[in-house]
Amino acid sequence: MPGTTLLRCGRVHALLAALTIAGTATVAGCQPLAAPEGSGLPQPVADVPALPGIKPVTVLEGLNRPWGIAWLPDNRALITEKGATLRIARIDGDTWTLDPTPVSGVPQAFSGGQGGLMDVALHPRFADNKLVYLTLSTGTREANRTVLIRGTLEGSALSNVQTIFTVSQSKPGGQHFGSRLLWLPDGTVLLAIGDGGNPPTRLNDDLIRNNAQSTSSHLGKVLRLNDDGTAPKDNPFASQAGAEAHVWSIGHRNIQGLAADAAGRLWATEHGARGGDELNLLTPGGNFGWPKATFSREYVGPRISENVTLPDMLDAKVVWTPSIAPSGLAIPHAGKVAALNGKLLAGGLISRDVRVVTIEGDKAAGQQKISIGQRVRDVRQSPDGFVYVLTDEAKGRVVRLVAE
Repeated sequence: MPGTTLLRCGRVHALLAALTIAGTATVAGCQPLAAPEGSGLPQPVADVPALPGIKPVTVLEGLNRPWGIAWLPDNRALITEKGATLRIARIDGDTWTLDPTPVSGVPQAFSGGQGGLMDVALHPRFADNKLVYLTLSTGTREANRTVLIRGTLEGSALSNVQTIFTVSQSKPGGQHFGSRLLWLPDGTVLLAIGDGGNPPTRLNDDLIRNNAQSTSSHLGKVLRLNDDGTAPKDNPFASQAGAEAHVWSIGHRNIQGLAADAAGRLWATEHGARGGDELNLLTPGGNFGWPKATFSREYVGPRISENVTLPDMLDAKVVWTPSIAPSGLAIPHAGKVAALNGKLLAGGLISRDVRVVTIEGDKAAGQQKISIGQRVRDVRQSPDGFVYVLTDEAKGRVVRLVAE
């Protein structure tokens, strides 16, 4: 396939990203990390063809690095901006208008690096209780962590704001906060938490990313919470001595896409390092390998692990090399654009597109892309049946995907 393959020659991530976007050929002497022949593992995917017949149409501009979006039942949408502001967009048909004044009552966030105000979701019974859930990073560059808050939305203000969950360990630096939210049919909510960062970042005399394999840490996990932030008693590790009761699955690097398909299966997209981004089919209690089994390489240096698969660990359904930097995932159904229904739509920060993955059973059967031209932070289907994209730029946009 065209596009840059994964470098192993000590190039920095910024150069890799530039080469990927430009579609530069493979650098001499550098080889991609491939799945062993006959292993049944997915081979890393580079570039993919364009999906014809779909075009992006901008419906709203003027956002400052938007991160998440949720639709209110009164023709408004809540949009988080990474710099710790919550905005309201008013929707009148095809016309979106951004309220000039942010929602009040949102707590201050630590917005260094990848942190800030991140995802937003409405309680499943929002019509009755008006509860809005937000993820944000708090603390300082020396000690910070992801928290989940909720508050009551009254007009354009949040009241009765509470921190209902705090990640167990603080970490230094500004990397890997995770933060995507997904409500489940039983009224619990999944919360993705990143592994804490890249080397040389350490915690308790070990590389911080190794916490992803420990059930006694929230780092590098998908967590499952009750709507008040407590841990459900039927979580897979709730009765395990020394384990954090909120932990639902382990071995993740930095999930920023969570979605359920029409059959109720749960999917996640997560960032690799230099290559090795993944699409995973989640299961409670599952171990998804990071950092013991991965297609990723260090940003400057060797393979992270000699293993791309290990017994008792679950393999990805798609591996993207070079990195697309996946962020935001939607699986539309009964939508306005038939060509997108039932497909997994994975946004890419580096690739600046939406990857359209066809799923047959529990396996990926092919990919195409919809070019957006800006970093894609979130992909969501709205109540009006269209799919919308948030672009992670200082002049960010909301983009609707329509049939040409």
